[in-house]
Amino acid sequence: MASAAAPERLISADKVKGTEVYNASGDKLGSINGVMIDKQSGKVAYADMSFGGFLGIGDRHHPLPWGMLHYSAKRGGYVVDLDPKLLKGAPNYAPEDKLDWADETWGRRVHDYYGVPPYWI
Repeated sequence: MASAAAPERLISADKVKGTEVYNASGDKLGSINGVMIDKQSGKVAYADMSFGGFLGIGDRHHPLPWGMLHYSAKRGGYVVDLDPKLLKGAPNYAPEDKLDWADETWGRRVHDYYGVPPYWI
């Protein structure tokens, strides 16, 4: 049973969907569409965050390496230390694009862009 003073450590993946993402200044960057989990290691690899657009039009999806996000009970969402300007040039895709999440070259590009080691290392 979880203590009333501390939030629970685990969350169901379906409850992560729709959670807002903020930068360190408290600006909303987007919201999480889902998480990508490595089937072999069980590690959460990416948060698939929507960014930009208006009412879903022009919306782009940005895979954020999961290790970059930190949950903030105060904000009720995830915090990542990113300037919104950095997201404009980040690896992204349109919702209708077919993305190969298993492509290691693409995965390295994402991790290199954000300056974090790949989750599979």
